[in-house]
Parts: sequence; C-alpha cells; structure tokens
Amino acid sequence: MAEIQQFALPDVGEGLTEAEIVSWAVQPGDTVATNQIIVEIETAKSLVELPSPFAGEVVALHVAEGDTVDVGAAIISIASGALDRVPDGDWDADADAGEVIDAGSEREEHPEEDPKLLVGYGPGAPRPRRRRGTADQAARIEPATTAPAEAAALIRCTPPVRKLAKDLGVDLATVTPTGPAATITQDDVVSAAETLRPSASTTPSSPDIRTPIRGVRKHTAAAMVRSAFTAPHVSEFVTFDITRTVELRTRLASRKEFANIKLSPLPLIAKAFLRAIERTPAANSRWEEATQELVQLSEVNLGVAAATPRGLVVPNIRSAQRLGLRELSVAIAELAATARAGKTAPEDMAHGTATISNFGVFGVDAGTPILNPGETVILGVGSITRRPWVVGTGDAETIAPRWVTTLSLSFDHRVLDGQQASELLADTAAFLSEPELAVL
Repeated sequence: MAEIQQFALPDVGEGLTEAEIVSWAVQPGDTVATNQIIVEIETAKSLVELPSPFAGEVVALHVAEGDTVDVGAAIISIASGALDRVPDGDWDADADAGEVIDAGSEREEHPEEDPKLLVGYGPGAPRPRRRRGTADQAARIEPATTAPAEAAALIRCTPPVRKLAKDLGVDLATVTPTGPAATITQDDVVSAAETLRPSASTTPSSPDIRTPIRGVRKHTAAAMVRSAFTAPHVSEFVTFDITRTVELRTRLASRKEFANIKLSPLPLIAKAFLRAIERTPAANSRWEEATQELVQLSEVNLGVAAATPRGLVVPNIRSAQRLGLRELSVAIAELAATARAGKTAPEDMAHGTATISNFGVFGVDAGTPILNPGETVILGVGSITRRPWVVGTGDAETIAPRWVTTLSLSFDHRVLDGQQASELLADTAAFLSEPELAVL
C-alpha cells in the first residue's frame, strides 16, 4: 500500500501569507525525486521555484496555475511505494487507497528509511497519522541526521534566506538560527553579515554635535513656521535672458558715480522689483487678521536676506522705492556688512514689506522662499549662468550663448490673486530683460 504525502505551501519569504501558482513542472503520473523542482510560485517579492520534499509518483495537483494559495494549504500529493492505478483525474482525496502523510508527519514505522530531507522542509514533531484529506498543515523544518558532507545542504532555511546569504557572502553553516525549529531567518543572515564588516567600535568616530537653538536661529525658525502655517503660500517661476542687465552692470561699474562701489547684479534686480511693485501696488500690502482688512502701504521697506554665522537675518532698507541705483547699491552693501558683523539692530529687521532672497550666490538655480511674517511677497533670485538661448524671431532666429537666470516669487494668496502675482513677476523679468523699459 502506498503512502500518499501532501506538500503544503511553505512560507518562503519570512512572513509570506499567500502565493500564486505560476506554473507546474510536473503532472499527475509523473515520477519525482527528492529536491526536484515541481512548481514555480510568485510571492509579493519574487518568483520562487519549490523543490519536492518527497520522492515518488505525483497523485494529484490540488491547485491550478494562476490560483492564489494560502500558506499551509496542500498543493500536491505524492505517493511513495506501490500505488493502485486509477484513471487520470479520478483520484479522490477521501478514498481509502492508502495512507496520507503530510510533509510534517513523522515516519514512525521505518525512520531509518526516511529520504534525505529537502532544504527548508522536512518531517516535523511527532503527530498522529492522518487519513487522506485530513493533512492540511504546512511542512515543518526538523533536524536531520546526516553525514558531514550533507550538513551544508540540510541547513534549515527558506530559499529566499539562502539567496540572501549568498548575496551577502554569508556562510550559512556559521549562522546561529533563531527561528522555529532552529530555522535560519533573514534577520539571522543580516546579523551575521554585519559581523563581517569592520566594527564601528574599531574605527574612530566623532561625537554627535548638539547646538542649542537660540537667538537668531530660534527666532527665524519660529517666524518661518508661523508664516508657513498662517499665509497660504503660492510660488511662481520665470526663466529668462538677463544678458542686457549683466552688460548694463558692466558699463555702470566703470562710471565715476560707482567708483569704490562693488556693483553686483542684485541692486539692479532690486530696482526692477521695486519698479514692478510700483505697477502692482497691492503687492506692498499687509493682511490685518484682527480687523479683517488689507492695508496697502505707502512705503516699500525692502528686506534683503543675509546669511551670517549666527543664522539668516533679513534687515530692510526703509523707503527703498525712493532710492536711486547708486544709493540702493550702497544701502545693500552696508546692510550685508552690518549683518555679517552681527551688528544689525532689531529695529532694522522690523516693519519690512517685501523681501529679496538671493540664493543664486550659492549656485542654486531656483527655490521657493517662505514669506517673512506680515509680508505679502518675497522674490527669490537664482544663479546667473551662461546657457544656450534662442535669440531673434522668424528667419533671424538663432541659438547663442546668453546670461540666463530664474526668478521665483512666493506670495500670500489672501492678498494677491494669480493675475496680480503673475504680472508682478513678469514685470520684474521684463525690466531685467530690457532695462530701458524701467524708464517708461
């Protein structure tokens, strides 16, 4: 009489709960050997080939290709020994043609005749024999008594764990198992791999640096959080050819009016921004929460963000719209020098109405600056770089190297609508693309 053994879908992925049957490599009537590949399954992580834990003749496939099967469900029955033949497809799991022993059953009568065990699967703890159709438990992994040469092949782990060990260069024979029935888990392999690396304790390490948040940095952090969660921020960007402004700066720098003044592009950008605010005066407004009013301000106190050893500060230039280019250049230079020296007075950082943040000096192309609390607009200035650019129109269109930059505008959408903000940013770019427009 044949012993019919059922192979239940094992957990091949450390916590696998189900898998899809992709393809069977055997059919009822085929003879299989222990460790012969019988089925390919697909888990949530990969395709896995499962070998047979038994040698014998395939009696039945309990699931079809494409089916999704829970871990622990019987997927195939294999008969060892003589089997009374039955027509294909007529095998009955409840018939009494022979004993059914699942992959976890103990061979009580002839333990010395147990076949060599499949890697990752094998007989489990002693359990009562089960009649056909009652063995629906997952295969268990049990110790095996084998010759030393076979020990490596009988290490208890699933195929994914074995592959992980191979990928990490870990000898499974050196791994201490922590899983059920002395099974090696993925965590065991990872831990073993860590021991192969140089220990952190053998290499010099620097202590963590803790810096108390005080003064400017603490104030800036609080202000940015307050602004970001109070004013509904919207940002827009424009990339354009700023060559003519760069050339204008070069010409102006050689004039006697700018002697002893280091004229950078920033004062020219600030001047264009102030001119654009003049055309969109709502940008120089303040939202009054207490009275639910918009207050349009008569003076533009232009803030210029300055990076200092103590943190970012934003002092402002009072009534900046009243200053000529030379006066604006001097004011920006003095503002930056005072900030770097840590001598900016608190009143110089109060009552700002609009701000410029020039992160382009750090090689940054664009960004989305956060508004200073109480202000409606902040202009971000990206790096000015040489790029290929389309010049001219129609038949005269060519590609030439030009100075190009990107401006970004963040604004309080309670105060400005999309059209107003877009016009403000577009005007700023237009004045820098064609500086002569600023006199119109």
